Order: sequence, then structure tokens, then C-alpha cells
Amino acid sequence: MGADPRRVEAALSTGYRHIDTAAAYGNERQVGEAIAKSGIDRADVFIETKIWISDYGYEQTLHGFDKSAGKLGVDQIDLLILHQALPSEFGKTLEAYRALETLLADGKVRAIGVSNFMVDHLTALLDTATVVPAVNQIEVHPYFTQREVQAFGAQHGILTQAWAPIGGITFYRDSGHTSTLQDPVIGDIAREHGKTPAQVMLRWHLQQGRSAIPKSVRPERIAENFDIFDFQLTDEQLATIDGLDTGRRGGPEPADITLAGMRIAAVTEPSERVHAYHVRRPHEQNRALH
Repeated sequence: MGADPRRVEAALSTGYRHIDTAAAYGNERQVGEAIAKSGIDRADVFIETKIWISDYGYEQTLHGFDKSAGKLGVDQIDLLILHQALPSEFGKTLEAYRALETLLADGKVRAIGVSNFMVDHLTALLDTATVVPAVNQIEVHPYFTQREVQAFGAQHGILTQAWAPIGGITFYRDSGHTSTLQDPVIGDIAREHGKTPAQVMLRWHLQQGRSAIPKSVRPERIAENFDIFDFQLTDEQLATIDGLDTGRRGGPEPADITLAGMRIAAVTEPSERVHAYHVRRPHEQNRALH
């Protein structure tokens, strides 16, 4: 699925410096072109992308890096992560992560991590890994917080990075949820601060130490998502938002992921995600392990 480079350009001009993409999104080339066209020094833009499960296995993942780097037009990727655990062939997942460790050691990536890994996946990975993942990008929003996964990550120095951080999956896909943007509790908090529900949810992530990846395609929303640094949620408000958790996942069940089952899903992912890194840069975690 293609992406309009102007949206990435709008994000960069707004002040975003962390761009999240993936091989499965089909927009790495457009993202790379937009970054190059922006005129911003490459060292000032943090590029994150993901290896898709069809490229799992040691040699396949090394080749996956080459494909992504080529499309992005870069020699080094700032953060390279595995897009999903592949429980049905977890050996390939482990081999894919071993390839990430090689790429890190060779200086081809600055940090490595995972996405959509549950506690059992992380436990098995840490049994063999020589580098702890810098991040685990998972579905986190007020209606689904995955506290157990977050706590396990914090215990092991793995930063939680939230996809669908404003609950996008609750309103662009039939997830069984109502829209977080229309939640009356979040709406009341937003009115108290003169902010939008989306800004309140992003501030909730920021104050709880998460990185957040809000999907944005409209320039005004891109700007709105960035404007969250001039207010503070109270402890009571944070706890109130925490209390909205339903325990119901909106995205695919990680335990059920198979290569055959995800071939169609790969082309239905959001085509573009951009965000500013609101917490410490993930590459600092990997460096600390050496």
C-alpha cells in the first residue's frame, strides 16, 4: 500500500523526528524519499522499520534488512524490529532476532527490538538472546493496556512502544469497541485542559513513560498530536484513564499468528505512521548492554 510523501513531509515540518514504518506497510520507499526531500540532516531523523514474518530466518532477515535499507535510501537503520512473533515457527523468530543482533554488531542498525510479543514470547526470546530488545511495540490504548506485558518489559529494560495509542483500532476497524475519541470520561478530562481526547490519550502515554505511534494522515491531526507538551494530567486523571481498560484486544491475537493467515492482513495495515519520540531514544538501551 503506497503512502503520500507529503504526509511525512508535513510531520517533519511540524517537528516530528521519529518515523515508524514497516516492510508490510509498503511505504518504505516513499518514507525515504520524503526524508531526503525534507532537507533535514539524516542524523536528526530516527527511522524505525520492521521485518515481516515472511522474511524470518537468519539469512532471510539479513536480506530483509537489505531490502528495507535500499527502499529507505539509507545505509543504517536507527531501529529495526520484528513485526510479529511467529508462534507456529518460533525457531524462525529466534533466528530472525539473531540476525538483528548481527546487524547491530555490524553497525548496520543502531537498535533492535520486537513488536506484538507477549510475555511467553519475550521469555523464550530472552533465553537465547545476547541483546535485550530495546522496544516491544504493542497495542496499547485506554481500552486495552496489556499491563502484564508492560510490566514484564519494564522489569527487563524493554521500552513499551504503543501502536494505536489513541485507540485508532477502535474506530477504523471492527474491534468490538466503541471509539475512544467519543469516550465521555476522556472527553471530560480533555475539556478540563482545553485539549482534544487524542491529545489527552497521548499525554497519558507520555506521563507513564511509553513511546507512542499515532497514525496520522491529515496535516491538522499531525499537528494536533504533536501539541501535547504544555499541560499535565493529574495522578487522579491518569488513574481514571487506566480504569477504562476492558481487557479486550482490537488487533490480531498474537498467539494465533501464522504466515498463511497474515498474508492478507499484511496489506490491510495502516499505510502510514509518524510520531515524535516522547521518551528516551531506544538506541540508548541497546548501547548500554555492550
